[in-house]
Amino acid sequence: MIFGYARVSTQDQNLELQLDALNKFGCDRIFQEKMTGTKKERPQLEEMMKLLRKGDKIVIYKLDRIGRSTKHLIELSDAFEKMGVELVSIVDQLDTSTAMGRFFFRFMASLSELERDIISERTKAGLESARARGRNGGRPKVSEKKLKLALKMYGSKIYSIREIVEATGISQATLYRNIH
Repeated sequence: MIFGYARVSTQDQNLELQLDALNKFGCDRIFQEKMTGTKKERPQLEEMMKLLRKGDKIVIYKLDRIGRSTKHLIELSDAFEKMGVELVSIVDQLDTSTAMGRFFFRFMASLSELERDIISERTKAGLESARARGRNGGRPKVSEKKLKLALKMYGSKIYSIREIVEATGISQATLYRNIH
């Protein structure tokens, strides 16, 4: 059986690109998650792991979609190898059914982790630089007065969401998040 696994880091991100590629590959069943790759508990990955049998194939869009770190990717690869399961990464053009594929897997896993670390370091440096200039970043604070007005307008059932957003400057997401 060919299993697909797709993951994005946040609820706001879209799985469609990965799902299209996995469907095009011919996956029989696709597991998908919207959660950060740094979390150890990923229910869909764990569910897929329980179903794997010798001769199965796991297809992912990119290596960083399945593993938390190089160590985790190598642990997964070793587990797949012991189970007799192949791993294919579409973008990385990797297939662990070959010796070269297994070598390349370990090499690409290291590069993926390096890329994540570099991005993280750049982000931290950028934030420190901004703080040094007096900018704290993040979302601006929502005015309590405007939020109360938006909630009152919403409760009146007279105004549309668009009208409330335009009148108060409160975003639709903030409004919905504060409706009880």
